[in-house]
Amino acid sequence: MRRTALTVALSALALAACGPADEPAKTTAETRPPATAEPAPAAAMTESERLAAFFEEIFERNVAQSPQFQAQLGRKTEDYGKWDDESEAWAIAQHEQAKGDLERLRTEFDYDQLDDDARLSYRIFEYDLERDLAMFPWRHHRYAVSQMRNVAGSVPTFLQNVHKVDTRGDAEDYIERLQGVEVLMAQYVDKLKASEAIGVVPPMMVYPRALPAATNMLTGAPFEETAEDGVLLADFRAKVDALELDEDDAAILVNNAANALSGPFRRGYTALIDELTRLQGIADDNNGVWDLPDGGEYYARMAQYWTTVDMSPDEIHELGLAEVARIRAEMEAIKDQVGFEGDLAAFFEFVRTSPENYYPDTDEGRAEYLADATALIDHVMTIAPDYFNVLPKAPLEVRRVEPWREAGSSTAFYNRPSLDGSRPGIFYVNMQDMNAVQKHIMNSLAYHEGAPGHHFQLAIQQELTGVPNFRKFGGYSAYSEGWALYTERLAKEIGLYEGLPMRDFGRLSEEMKRAVRLVVDTGMHSKRWSREACIEYMTANTPMAPADIERQIERYFVIPGQALSYKIGMNTIIDLRERAREALGDEFDLAAFHDQVLKNGSMPMAVLERVIDDWIAGQQAG
Repeated sequence: MRRTALTVALSALALAACGPADEPAKTTAETRPPATAEPAPAAAMTESERLAAFFEEIFERNVAQSPQFQAQLGRKTEDYGKWDDESEAWAIAQHEQAKGDLERLRTEFDYDQLDDDARLSYRIFEYDLERDLAMFPWRHHRYAVSQMRNVAGSVPTFLQNVHKVDTRGDAEDYIERLQGVEVLMAQYVDKLKASEAIGVVPPMMVYPRALPAATNMLTGAPFEETAEDGVLLADFRAKVDALELDEDDAAILVNNAANALSGPFRRGYTALIDELTRLQGIADDNNGVWDLPDGGEYYARMAQYWTTVDMSPDEIHELGLAEVARIRAEMEAIKDQVGFEGDLAAFFEFVRTSPENYYPDTDEGRAEYLADATALIDHVMTIAPDYFNVLPKAPLEVRRVEPWREAGSSTAFYNRPSLDGSRPGIFYVNMQDMNAVQKHIMNSLAYHEGAPGHHFQLAIQQELTGVPNFRKFGGYSAYSEGWALYTERLAKEIGLYEGLPMRDFGRLSEEMKRAVRLVVDTGMHSKRWSREACIEYMTANTPMAPADIERQIERYFVIPGQALSYKIGMNTIIDLRERAREALGDEFDLAAFHDQVLKNGSMPMAVLERVIDDWIAGQQAG
């Protein structure tokens, strides 16, 4: 029988209650207990310890149910060759499981008896469950496949970056995963059909970007008569070669992988391609989710889901308009500072078209960008101790997005480091078209995606000690994206843009992009703006490259509400910082404030507000 984390914890506590073992116990007649005496009872667990054991039990159960999460944690179990279950039956089972977890939380534990840290964990865990349960009825409104969330791209990314091959058995598990792709893709086809049955079909813009991610995986050997390996056969061959096996053993493994690719893997991808091609033939618009059944209510729920604040789409839209006006005024000031003659629209066009704002669209230009971005991050790390008491232990690297997945990727993004230290935090830059990657915004991208943005927040979160594991790996977009956008502003405040007005303009451009998101996301999904109207509004208010604007707008269409989280999260963190500064006066410590935001991991904005208020009260009390 598998021992749960709860039984392990109880056993450890019972052993601890037996006392120290520095010397043998005396057994004279005076000290020997009567033969009929009962064993001393184990020390009773506190309510906080009981709750911690419960959290660990649930976490380990969830890990055991997710082969992919196990691999991300560096665990190699009997499920190492499997994919997560994406079936409807499993979704329903997980929903029932979550309802049971919430009932146990509320009936088995006394909140008033918990210590402060345990209460924080209780509130976050409860919020997680309530949020997931509330979104369950809307699961088929979510686009199962889009250019941003595409199983066709996530499969090879996982195999390349997460599935380690340290032994022959690991290689066999890799092959098992290749074979399992047929079932996995069938489950995603079922998701697409279930959504279609209620009137939810991904918009037309999805298919030209989503389909290449699938068709590109069926190129090269063993899919074509060519000497050049496809993406995954090349990856598998390299990993097997590194094992230094007997030549015949290695050849057998590579042959088995090729058979799995040309058989079940190809059948799985072909099924997904066929279904996306069919849906492309019936997709008739590029509307926001207002056009879906009960789309207005769905969007209001998604807005709250992503922002973790209680604001209506109309309120968010008005906030966005106000922020756009404020940032435009700051942009005007920099335009005048650098002596540009013309209006802001003309300045935007100058920024978009100036050759000085771009690296060459060559391998040399890409290498130069990577080197410059790395230098920016290295400088931040040298001064970080002045503004942070807690720093991430994991290293950070800047890398190019792999060419095979560039078409469906955003401009830049971050991947957290592995727990075992074998993989650093990675700041990825999409370099498919260097004319979509401006020099003026590279500082903000480096600070946002790298340091002190996502790398500080995510690496520190999973390096936390003394908190339940679910808090190390959970996440809220408003918190993480809000923090990353906040650090762009922080970089300005601590002097990293001194003497760099155009880079500072780039910073404002990035903040403007997030402010515009409040307007266009609510516009497209609530106010029925067209794709073209959204592109026009973003073009009028940002100097972003046209290709980047188009990619951004199409991203917002398929992930309703997520784009709201950046600015809402940033504004919340700034408001809390200024609340603390005003309350504490000269006793306010910026590094200590950052500790409060980072040291507890990701959480909803309402919970973070309570954390900061409690910290302020504690500081005032001395």
